Amino acid sequence: MIDQLFGSKTRVKLLNLFFSSPNRSFYVREITRKIDEQINSVRRELSNLLNIGIIHSENTNNRLYYEVNQKYVYYQPLKEIFGQKLSSDNQIIKNEKNSESNTMDLKLIGHIELAVLTGQFTRDELTGVDLFIIGDVNTNALLKFIEELEKKENKVIRYTIMDLEDFIYRQKIRDRFIVSLIQSKKQILVDVNNLLGVKE
Repeated sequence: MIDQLFGSKTRVKLLNLFFSSPNRSFYVREITRKIDEQINSVRRELSNLLNIGIIHSENTNNRLYYEVNQKYVYYQPLKEIFGQKLSSDNQIIKNEKNSESNTMDLKLIGHIELAVLTGQFTRDELTGVDLFIIGDVNTNALLKFIEELEKKENKVIRYTIMDLEDFIYRQKIRDRFIVSLIQSKKQILVDVNNLLGVKE
């Protein structure tokens, strides 16, 4: 039904990918892999979304990256439609690999207070890490999660783990790493107690 409303199955998949990961940048082949659609179809719909202004692109290291335009006039209404997990009977996107699956996988590694993607995921090297986690984690489960994430993303993931007490202390003393994390461009996967103070 949604693909009929929005004119194209590929477009719906793209909108879901971008709006469920608002600070994340993707390149064409990565997008094609994630939404499981033909590259020509993806290129055509990316061009349409660029022309409308829903997404914008940027060239970094000879690679064109695409990201949702959060200043787009209808950003909020579209985020309400595409920025959350859709019902399981939605044939179009039920197999999509996005932050929803990452969040579910994180629950298996322990009690997570905060999990943030930054660095390579958002093209912001302020922190020097790609994944930051606060919580009580099972080391073996964490290593398995990192290994699977690296396979899925096709990149080496730099990560940092911290316990909640240490994070609160470092936040109080305005530790350089924590300040850079708060200021960095990031995608929040889990933030149980709004530790980063991000307003919805």
